[in-house]
Amino acid sequence: MEAVAIKQESAVEPVDYRTEPSRYRHWTLACDGPVATLTLDIDEDGGIRPGYKLKLNSYDLGVDIELHDALQRIRFEHPEVKTVVFTSGKPKIFCSGANIYMLGLSSHAWKVNFCKFTNETRNGIEDASQYSGLKFLAACNGTTAGGGYELALACDEIVLVDDRNSAVSLPEVPLLGVLPGTGGLTRVTDKRRVRRDHADIFCTISEGVRGNRAKEWRLVDEVVKQQQFADYIAKRAQELAQQSDRPANAKGVALPRVERTDDAKGYHYEFVDVAIDYAGRHATLTVRAPASVTARTAAEIEAQGAAWWPLKMARELDDAILTLRTNHLDIGLWQLRTEGDARTVLDMDATIAANLDNWFVRETLGMLRRTLARIDVSSRSLYALIEPGSCFAGTLLEIALAADRSYMLDTTEAENRIGLSAMNFGPLPMVNGLSRIAARFYQEEAPIAAVKAREGSLVDPADAYALGLVTAIPDDLDWADEIRIAIEERAALSPDALTGLEANLRFGITETMNTRIFGRLSAWQNWIFNRPNAVGATGALKLFGSGKKAQFDWDRV
Repeated sequence: MEAVAIKQESAVEPVDYRTEPSRYRHWTLACDGPVATLTLDIDEDGGIRPGYKLKLNSYDLGVDIELHDALQRIRFEHPEVKTVVFTSGKPKIFCSGANIYMLGLSSHAWKVNFCKFTNETRNGIEDASQYSGLKFLAACNGTTAGGGYELALACDEIVLVDDRNSAVSLPEVPLLGVLPGTGGLTRVTDKRRVRRDHADIFCTISEGVRGNRAKEWRLVDEVVKQQQFADYIAKRAQELAQQSDRPANAKGVALPRVERTDDAKGYHYEFVDVAIDYAGRHATLTVRAPASVTARTAAEIEAQGAAWWPLKMARELDDAILTLRTNHLDIGLWQLRTEGDARTVLDMDATIAANLDNWFVRETLGMLRRTLARIDVSSRSLYALIEPGSCFAGTLLEIALAADRSYMLDTTEAENRIGLSAMNFGPLPMVNGLSRIAARFYQEEAPIAAVKAREGSLVDPADAYALGLVTAIPDDLDWADEIRIAIEERAALSPDALTGLEANLRFGITETMNTRIFGRLSAWQNWIFNRPNAVGATGALKLFGSGKKAQFDWDRV
């Protein structure tokens, strides 16, 4: 793709997030009734980029792309699965975390994008536990370090083998001069409730904690002798499965490859289009509504499978977001548009709401939820442009509500309205657990009630502005100039400052474990990844494995 070469993360091929099990190099997915086992057995020579070997079951972005795909397939293709067991195919080691040599060779942007995607994947595990009835069991059958322990932390339960050698650890601070990059610090406190002094010791010793102490400190749930380990895991997986409400006899829905056409102008899917303006450093993401609602009952919806519009659109939008984030770093502004009939989208939302007791509809809602949350945490400026022919209604209105600003054309030439449905009031929360409308109004009752009163209806520009749902409503005379100026002004600002600004403003005053991971922890890690104590010529991350000792600047900043 010629235009993509204008600015890629590096000179190598752009990253493609699309994969399927026959192409996996690192994971094996095996399903046996209600239990699925994901076995990590890293191919050392299978790195997504050249220059390093993935030794000791360490991982890079390619490993996590496979994991993300495997989790999607469990959700949709295997509804009978109720428990997912993570384990290792290598002796005496579960996972040693992110590959350190990969991190040392990578650009700052690559490291940050890698950490963000792995964070989202682990959040997806917790999302499936909370909403989908899937339970996750980390069977740590060997040393579990760094990102390997962070993967275990995302699970509902952690079981560590007691072989006098295997430990759990977060050794990033003492060994690398950086932080655990995938939520480890936050999950240790917020999720595991590890006492602060214990956590302080744990995160500053490279050897980690093993045996009964790991259990006493709440770092794991159980420690089991090697001889009994396999039997215990099998028994506990079945016990966890009994807590799930996923159907035992439902037929799974196959997930085919997300198809798109790539050219010099961007990426083109059936329901999503990405047009890139390289000179202006912005992209236009357009999401199209279906022509009509053709499936009403759960049986009809399942028959459509992966072609059902909410799922197909969500998968396409997810791929577009990931592709833009990773392969187009200098495209700093995304213009968000929709095309179609708003009434059709409201009709589709009503169909979803009427069938939420169906496993496939529930999983599709989860895919929509996770995809929209990926927009929220993307370090890009977001402008929604609402014009005649748009369908910012219900589920698709969430895209506008995720934007930093929304402009709605106030015109008498054609109908231009936005619509509200039940999907705007809870089923599609942000990572802080709030609906975008609740977050927009800081959970104040009066403005939320005023918006709620319009549920099921279409709202014109004047009312949308009065309700606080849009930023501005320029008329025909001012529209083109106002949008042009807004885009040009944004493009002239520092992308670093904008990333900090947007991340601070999007989640307001409500904090959760996930917002702390994406906000505080990510901000600190972002800063540390730039500091010479980590990545300078004598920094710990750069010198790891060389036999040389890091030389630190001892000033506290």
